[in-house]
Amino acid sequence: MNSITYESCTIHFNEVCYPALNEHIKEFNFSKIFILVDENTHVHCLPNLLEKLETACVVEIIEIESGEINKNIDTCVGVWNALSELDADRKSLLINVGGGVVTDLGGFVACTFKRGIDYINLPTTLLSMVDASVGGKTGVDLGHLKNQIGVISLPNLVLIDTSYLETLAQNQMRSGLAEMLKHGLIKDANYWNKLKNLSQLAFDDLDELIYESVLIKKDVVEKDPFENNLRKTLNFGHTLGHAIESYFLSKADKQTLLHGEAIVIGMILACYISTKLSELNLNQADMIKESLINYYGKVEILEDDHKPILDLLKYDKKNHHGNINFVLLESIGNPIIDCLVDDAIILEAFEYYRE
Repeated sequence: MNSITYESCTIHFNEVCYPALNEHIKEFNFSKIFILVDENTHVHCLPNLLEKLETACVVEIIEIESGEINKNIDTCVGVWNALSELDADRKSLLINVGGGVVTDLGGFVACTFKRGIDYINLPTTLLSMVDASVGGKTGVDLGHLKNQIGVISLPNLVLIDTSYLETLAQNQMRSGLAEMLKHGLIKDANYWNKLKNLSQLAFDDLDELIYESVLIKKDVVEKDPFENNLRKTLNFGHTLGHAIESYFLSKADKQTLLHGEAIVIGMILACYISTKLSELNLNQADMIKESLINYYGKVEILEDDHKPILDLLKYDKKNHHGNINFVLLESIGNPIIDCLVDDAIILEAFEYYRE
């Protein structure tokens, strides 16, 4: 697979990753190298990276706790303090090794420490490989509200080594596949058709599918890096999906949903809304719903949950001028942005999901 370059960032794959990393370190003569991990990637991924790393630089390891609940400013303060205590300077390099929590938070830490140091992302989950790896979105949550604080700033390199996927639990793989399915729904019907029969996919199919997914997202963000227009389409399913994810995260009596699990629900809801406010055929919406539920199952969302979920929509990042803006589909591969949706239709969508 050829490396992909957009703006100042290059994405390398598999066997090219570590030679490219070592060459980059040699070229830029960093003063120190810091590697950010969580307790899982510390055990399962860091040894492989250290074995491949060729440098005379001092290398320091900083560990944070895993999980979306730790993607917050308090964790950032801990990492900033660690960098300061370990004498990081503006010529230091931060390598973020982990899923979306580590790469989002680590990127934000790098962009803000001493007004910005270089960073490299080594995503280790399927979700982070196809989503967090592209576009330069960094940031953290504000309480239970997703990704409210952050900046858009590209890493120097992204290294996608799919061998790390062998360490992932099945639910983490499903979470990443949700974003790939989204890429098909908003951009490429052929890609959607490859993915929709998920149970028939073999692990060996993943490399090429990941590469295609990265290309789809790269083509979008290259045309609209700051989400003024086209990049908003990448939020398909996320308006309600993020609200559902945040709501379930805030309730001790609810199961914690992985990002992709919540986005699947959001996509099903958005498809129903699209049949009401756009041109998506109900048969297509039913087919999408059936494909997703066959693989992901259903999550119980009670009628009492609807209002607090709707209340969270006001925090969606696509909103402006007091309007809550949805991404809908005219057909598979043809999204439309900035759609206003009445609460009554959203409640119908919840009933459609429940049926």
